[in-house]
Amino acid sequence: MNDVLPDEAELWEHFEETVRAWLDAYGYRNVRTPLLEHTTLFRRAIGEATDIVEKEMYSFVDELNGEHLTLRPEATASVVRAAVEHSLLHAGPQRLWYMGPMYRHERPQKGRYRQFHQVGAEALGYAGPDVDAELLLMCARLWDDLGLAGIRLHLNSLGGPAERLAHREALVAYLRRHEGDLDEDSGRRLHTNPLRVLDSKNPAMQQLVAGAPRLLDYLGDASLAHFEGVQAVLKDAGLPYTIDPRLVRGLDYYNLTVFEWVTDRLGAQGTVCGGGRYDGLIEQIGGKPAPAAGFALGVERLIALMREGDERLGSTVDVYVVNQGEGAARLAFRAAERLRDRGLSVIQHCGGGSFKSQMKRADASGAAIAVIIGEDEAAAGEVTLKPLREDRGQSRVTLDRLADAVSDLMYGEGPE
Repeated sequence: MNDVLPDEAELWEHFEETVRAWLDAYGYRNVRTPLLEHTTLFRRAIGEATDIVEKEMYSFVDELNGEHLTLRPEATASVVRAAVEHSLLHAGPQRLWYMGPMYRHERPQKGRYRQFHQVGAEALGYAGPDVDAELLLMCARLWDDLGLAGIRLHLNSLGGPAERLAHREALVAYLRRHEGDLDEDSGRRLHTNPLRVLDSKNPAMQQLVAGAPRLLDYLGDASLAHFEGVQAVLKDAGLPYTIDPRLVRGLDYYNLTVFEWVTDRLGAQGTVCGGGRYDGLIEQIGGKPAPAAGFALGVERLIALMREGDERLGSTVDVYVVNQGEGAARLAFRAAERLRDRGLSVIQHCGGGSFKSQMKRADASGAAIAVIIGEDEAAAGEVTLKPLREDRGQSRVTLDRLADAVSDLMYGEGPE
């Protein structure tokens, strides 16, 4: 787990503001669920034989009442639980989004922590390939809004239950013929969740995986039509993608469309966003049968890409108020508040110190302008303005003219 310190938090704030505007543009509404849920929710939704449930969940027994609780390892199950519990779908389909921390006990890697953050969008009650495609177009727009390049789309279809069962039988038969070549994880998954063998990251397994039966070859007409419908929208939009028959995702609730957005800039853990369709999950959690699709993106990984791509933010501080002396300090408070009334961001120096040391802090703050107040200025009810980022001279104005003069310096020609 890690701290986000102020310099990096500015990137987080920029990211979060961009994300909220982006989701609003597509009609998604915010939902907030608890960090803690009953453990059975995740076991039922994610799947008993997944790595998350078997190895990664932070679960415990509440000593007060004996309840089995888990810190949420992902949020789709929680959002669906909330939608069912509060009958949200009675009012019609819902476009929902969330943002917040998740928890998984796994080996920390670049861009991944045991407390990590996700943003997700869930389209509940929508059955067609059009929503799947819209989710993908949404992601492409976000990468553009964030100024991120080189994020590629991988796409697959898992079909329906009967198609997956037929593929599973063929896959198990294939893997059993090669059981001696399986690594430890794949050998275990052969008997619990054989589809996950296809997601092995072990280089020694790749040739064996490449020769395994492809789920795409077992899709029926309806599943193929759905998959082709998604691709048709992407082609019309000019959005490139790669069909990856080995893409299965790590959660049991997916069906039909699944996808990942990947990059080469984060080492082995190159997936920055993943999702797909999960038409059976709402019924599985206790609601009336309804289709659904969504995605989650990893905030830390995208922040890492923004940082590596030199996506820098300028300082959020507009003005630094330098002051020395009792009368100057009183006037500094009034000056700072007047500037804030104008919508400017202001740091007022506190704690004393020489003008020289204060000016060093003003420069380091990133502020565009220093407002300087000494005893002479205080006695006259005036302040001195000094641009910090431009080679322009100082000027002196009355307190009443301060806000206009600062605005002129920042956005106009400056005071005469």
